[in-house]
Amino acid sequence: MSDSGDLHLHPHVALLPSAGMGHLTPFLRLAASLVHQKCRVTVLTIHPSVSHAESQLISRFFSAFPQVTQMHFPLLPVDPSTAKSEDPFWLQRDAIRRSAYLLSPLLSTLSPPLSALIYDEFLVSPLIPISTSLSLPGYTFFTSSARMCCLFASLSTSVADKINSGSYRLSDHLEIQVTPPIPVSSIPPLFMNPNSILGTILKEDSREVIKSNGILINTFEMLEQDSLDALNKGRVRKGLPPVYAIGPLEPCEFEIGERGLPLKWLNDQPAGSVVYVSFGSRTASIMEQIREIGHGLVGSGYRFIWVVKTKEVDRDEEEELHEVLGHELMQKIQGKGLVVKHWVDQSEILGHKAVGGFLSHSGWNSSMEAAYHGVRMLAWPQHGDQKINAEVVEMSGLGLWVRSWGWGHEVVVKGEEIGERIKEMMESESSSLLRVEAAHVGEEARKAVGVCGSSETTLKELIQEWNDIKAFD
Repeated sequence: MSDSGDLHLHPHVALLPSAGMGHLTPFLRLAASLVHQKCRVTVLTIHPSVSHAESQLISRFFSAFPQVTQMHFPLLPVDPSTAKSEDPFWLQRDAIRRSAYLLSPLLSTLSPPLSALIYDEFLVSPLIPISTSLSLPGYTFFTSSARMCCLFASLSTSVADKINSGSYRLSDHLEIQVTPPIPVSSIPPLFMNPNSILGTILKEDSREVIKSNGILINTFEMLEQDSLDALNKGRVRKGLPPVYAIGPLEPCEFEIGERGLPLKWLNDQPAGSVVYVSFGSRTASIMEQIREIGHGLVGSGYRFIWVVKTKEVDRDEEEELHEVLGHELMQKIQGKGLVVKHWVDQSEILGHKAVGGFLSHSGWNSSMEAAYHGVRMLAWPQHGDQKINAEVVEMSGLGLWVRSWGWGHEVVVKGEEIGERIKEMMESESSSLLRVEAAHVGEEARKAVGVCGSSETTLKELIQEWNDIKAFD
């Protein structure tokens, strides 16, 4: 095979992400990885995107990778009555699911023909019939942790029945063969509501995922060996397809927008002196909690970069920073930290030598970026999969998790306690061990995606499978 760039000699892979930066970002990183492995890649995109950040990221991606085909996927109109939700991200996911039948003629026109279709975990049940009808291998890309995938894979079993019937108490553990057991208290609250759109979709998709040709997860063996073994050895559920650990998917140059104030400010700070604070692209905090976080950061005595978010969708952000924080807190922050109210390149910040700790919601992309850069975390789960991810963070030695803080919306955590926990992460006796363990996780993460690393090898073997199918056809 020549190195002339004849992409028709290589597998052609299509990717369909779901709504939200937490899903789009890993899909585009995977697309970039496939391009680097000489695959021909098509990315299906939906317009308009829900958030401005998604729109910008898509635009930068296709500017950086002109060789990738962009295929517009037209959706049926949003229907709030079928989605049973007012959440704009769930409304779009519901529209994608209802529009899936429109994909067959689109995908069948691609040239050269596709070798594989990779779709989001929220799109499993509507996409499997499409890949089957086209005799096309279909793969689920699970954008959370392998530990969370253990829960997902169990949702079509008696575990789901017990959850829906209310048989579990919060002090119980799920009957899922993974170590340590998953506590009921870590289950996303919407899972406990059998009528919620999240619970409904994931139960449907859990039932159908065994029909996928494989499950790709943005994780690596050292971080989640037990969960990966449980999935691949049938301990979680019999009949699951192979699970491929392909992470951490590395941040790419296309993700970096205009380098602005955060990076310039960090360049002037001592090594390891800054705490980075962000709760992800979808977590909007209430005003009272925002101000307590601010007082906690000031009280900790550490320099900080803090991303403030008051609305779930960035397009809706209207308040000025001084309106959110108030005059008194703004005065206290001056000279001690940098506060922004817009999207930042998180991975670039976490990779900066000045950053020594990360106060995070423990969303999976954030956790993997912290792992990749070896930055210790203080996990504060807000919703969704984040308590289960926090378990991974804690078990791996990457960070701390304060269980008494509960879910983000349950209690208002006082600034004094937040400040003390930041100090614990950054300066206590245990923090020295934490720093060493986090650095070790970072070394293992980069080793996994390096030459002959476990994740790099797994991805190459998967691509070879697609090549073999292509040759057989």
